Amino acid sequence: MRLFTPSLLLLLLGLIPVVGQAATGLEAMTVETAEGGGQTYSLSIQILLFMTALSLLPGALLMMTSFARIIIVLAILRQAMGTQNTPSNQLLVGLALFLTIFIMMPVFNQVYETSLKPYLEEKITTVQALESAQLPMREFMLGQTRESDLSLFARIGNFGEVESPDQVPFSMLLPAFATSELKTGFQIGFLLFIPFLVIDLVVASVLMSMGMMMLSPLIISLPFKIMLFVLVDGWALVFGTLAASFRV
Repeated sequence: MRLFTPSLLLLLLGLIPVVGQAATGLEAMTVETAEGGGQTYSLSIQILLFMTALSLLPGALLMMTSFARIIIVLAILRQAMGTQNTPSNQLLVGLALFLTIFIMMPVFNQVYETSLKPYLEEKITTVQALESAQLPMREFMLGQTRESDLSLFARIGNFGEVESPDQVPFSMLLPAFATSELKTGFQIGFLLFIPFLVIDLVVASVLMSMGMMMLSPLIISLPFKIMLFVLVDGWALVFGTLAASFRV
């Protein structure tokens, strides 16, 4: 302990200048008024806002894109086929993620051209970039949202009568869009579930008529469901239907 005590004291004394420099670095966190009347932020605040946006990125990916509908349909499809954990959760999430990127690419390109690119070229401010990025996302979300869901959240939130889509508040659009995506995802999943349910019923009836009540129908119906899904090129049909269900 006697040997470590001087070393700890030297270490603490060595950290004092570093702490002092960190304290003086906080003065860079200022907001200045630009020549055109807007506001510019210091580099430290921009990094702080960027890190905050990264922490919110998973939630935005789930609730503001086509990811929720796709993962719901794929999960119901796996349940209908009865393949347990095949494909695995990681594989389903990967498929949903790349299909989301494919579907949302026109929106992402528009966000880049109207918001990110001018901001990186220092042609617009941070606030203007955020406002420009909101427009393509709003247009996409409004195209997938039902009017009944918008009316529901307008009534719950006491937003009053909304005359045009441009006047829909983003705080009302986001839950309405999520509700519509859940409803559409379950509707598509229900339609996918019916053929596999018919196969299960037919196999169960045949086994019952043959007196093989101790044999699980799932063991017999699983190969038939996989064969049917492969013969009709099921993955291509599912992905094509999901991509066509979005109005981009």
